[in-house]
Amino acid sequence: MGGSPPLAVRFDHVSRHFGDVKAVDDLSLDIFDGEFFTFLGPSGSGKTTCLRLLAGFDQPTSGRILLHGRDVTGQPPFEREVNTVFQDYALFPHMSVGDNIAYGLMIRKVEKGERRKRVAEMLDLVRMPGLEQRTPAQLSGGQRQRVALARALILRPRQQMQVELKAIQEKVGITFLYVTHDQEEALTMSDRIAVFNNGRVEQIGSPPELYESPGSRFVADFVGVSNLISGPIAERIRGSAEVFSVRPEKIQIRETDSIAPDGYCSIEGRVKEVIYLGMHTRYVVELDGGGDLTVVEQNREATSMEVLAARGRKVRLVWHPTHNRRLGTAE
Repeated sequence: MGGSPPLAVRFDHVSRHFGDVKAVDDLSLDIFDGEFFTFLGPSGSGKTTCLRLLAGFDQPTSGRILLHGRDVTGQPPFEREVNTVFQDYALFPHMSVGDNIAYGLMIRKVEKGERRKRVAEMLDLVRMPGLEQRTPAQLSGGQRQRVALARALILRPRQQMQVELKAIQEKVGITFLYVTHDQEEALTMSDRIAVFNNGRVEQIGSPPELYESPGSRFVADFVGVSNLISGPIAERIRGSAEVFSVRPEKIQIRETDSIAPDGYCSIEGRVKEVIYLGMHTRYVVELDGGGDLTVVEQNREATSMEVLAARGRKVRLVWHPTHNRRLGTAE
């Protein structure tokens, strides 16, 4: 027993160039069957182009795309076992909700009674029973998104599932490929994440791996909030000018006359900015010798007045060195 599940998707040295622009540049990655896999990155990083290549709406300049081991490079969308839900939902405005959901079944010439039955199942699944006669214009944005999801799922229906997107994916057992620039969404829902930057993948890993052990400066800065420390400040803290990162919630704020435990990182500064956010407070501390560090602390006991009074105060920042992460040079 054991081992990895079968592969659902393989990008094999895939590139997509538009003239001199390398939208996707020699991408190789595997997505496993039943996985919730997220493409995460800023606009123009190549993530949406990859989705279009997988769905067959665009073709690679070079490389291959495999679905369940079958090379589908060059095949049109309707010959691929891929259903796509677009950010703008891509619903047909002149069709009812029921007909939108049933569209794939109509193309496959499924009998009308069977279509009606499966549409009802899908509407129950996405918690919209009885709304098949409405038009997209009569729905909220969230409802339109659920209709688009139902249309994608109807070709592989399952019954008695009435939970949101991640739970649907887990129970249905199909492979989800999600594209977003929102790192909180990615961290919340994904089994694994590929972080895109300039047409390339900077790092692939689980949410904890990417957050706790970023492999580059770009990943550290894009996935969550991170302090990037280099040069003289890094040398003072660690004895080396090599760049490293530390997450804001790992740092403790102490009085300047406190003594850091043996082996801990420590540096002094002055609180420059205080942002009270209810459950926690974000402090920006201007370090002695230049540069800033961001610190996040939960408001377990302190009141809003107490935390706001910290502005301008001299402090010592302390954290355990295991929270330092050495980084590569990728920007």
